[in-house]
Amino acid sequence: MPKPVVDPTVALELRVDRSSPVPLYFQLAQQLEAAIERGSLTPGSLLGNEIDLAARLGLSRPTVRQAIQSLVDKGLLVRRRGVGTQVVHSRVKRPLELSSLYDDLEAAGRRPATKVLVNTVVPASAEIAVALGVAEGGDVHRVERLRLAHGEPMAYLINHLPPGLFDLDTARLEATGLYRLMRGAGITLHSARQSIGARGATATEAERLGEADGAPLLTMRRTTYDDTGRAVEHGDHAYRPSRYSFEFQLLVRP
Repeated sequence: MPKPVVDPTVALELRVDRSSPVPLYFQLAQQLEAAIERGSLTPGSLLGNEIDLAARLGLSRPTVRQAIQSLVDKGLLVRRRGVGTQVVHSRVKRPLELSSLYDDLEAAGRRPATKVLVNTVVPASAEIAVALGVAEGGDVHRVERLRLAHGEPMAYLINHLPPGLFDLDTARLEATGLYRLMRGAGITLHSARQSIGARGATATEAERLGEADGAPLLTMRRTTYDDTGRAVEHGDHAYRPSRYSFEFQLLVRP
């Protein structure tokens, strides 16, 4: 006989506080989300029956269903016909500091991988020329990459770099992060100018990220400088918001 599948939520210390003004479904959703973030509920895990979970916590089935649906909406769970409710990869929370997505994913144990889509020299547009401090129409290196975590697309990255900065070999770009290659070439990264936004996915972005045409994407535009003040790269990046977020630390000005 096949071994019965054990509901991984059984091992969690799930509790709800009925005296709290926080809705019961939200309390449950927060606890499940925290378990996914810390790895107690691993990607691929199948949640048990909603009826069993509701009975175990003394909640109504609609309350449990609402909690699970809120995590489905966040992209942390997915309902698969004939399979059940399954944990998918938690959203990457990236701090706003001068780091590379590759390093952040690796530090989070997310098994980053890179697929280089374009690696060539192109004439600098007016915008790129200003960002990199080169002549408009002059040569710049253009690199387009798809960054994946656990084999799933996370971000579509377009970077322009001054010519002759270091060896931009495709195999090396697929093996590690761009900033790590820069540091290995003796470039000291010092600061960056960065802006964050959101917009609908273009047809190309949607296809490469596995999203619907026009789906909302997070965007980041960054120009990075070395310790001499030279611009060493300009990036235009698009991220799937269901798998990715930026994290801010705000300080009160005295």
